[in-house]
Amino acid sequence: MSGDHATEAEEEYLQSLFWLHEAGLPMTGANLARAMQLSAPTVHEMLGRLERDGYVERDADKSIRFTEHGRQHAEQVVSRHRLIERFLTDVVGVPWDDVHEEAEHLEHAMSPRFEAYVRSAVGDAKTCPHGHPIVPGRRIEGVPLADVETGAQVRVLRFENEAEDLLHYLKDAGLEPGLQGVVERADGDEVVVRSDGRSRTVTASVAETVSVLADPSPPARTALPEQLVLAKDRYGR
Repeated sequence: MSGDHATEAEEEYLQSLFWLHEAGLPMTGANLARAMQLSAPTVHEMLGRLERDGYVERDADKSIRFTEHGRQHAEQVVSRHRLIERFLTDVVGVPWDDVHEEAEHLEHAMSPRFEAYVRSAVGDAKTCPHGHPIVPGRRIEGVPLADVETGAQVRVLRFENEAEDLLHYLKDAGLEPGLQGVVERADGDEVVVRSDGRSRTVTASVAETVSVLADPSPPARTALPEQLVLAKDRYGR
């Protein structure tokens, strides 16, 4: 099957698989089911379709990998999604904590002509409003805010998890990509970042999903915990 004729459902799965890949998490059916909040049989069935249509391959140990064609198509879907998010925020004026779900609805229906218009409208923007590179592969590696010690200087790079309820929480807390400040407190339960005279507090589990550049910096590691954090009742709030 040509990637130009991938179904909307296939594109949703490819996007989620790429998210796992980019975040450094194992590409497995179990992780994909957690990320998409779907049952294991449902995910297994769709992975069979993706394999049959030439987008992925599955190994004996149940790990998943993209075919060259599959990765190219996944990158196109992800780039288009992030481009729409930037357009909605910068041009239309949609708040950045609301654009992820809106982009999910629009990304499959955008014509090449409209995509060219959107790219022109956002200019030289390099990332989506949540800090992810519009062109996959140009990701700046950071460390989890949860690992940073008190007194360190930080700059927020991105929010690794774009679940809408989590984005609302982060915005309410006053964190956003590009924010610079000092870690005022990190006690294992909460992390407090002070910037422009204001303290911004998030739970330690939320801080796991925030990638930052830090000075001094802790050792690098995957910015998300091994068990994917998705629902708001898992954020310790």
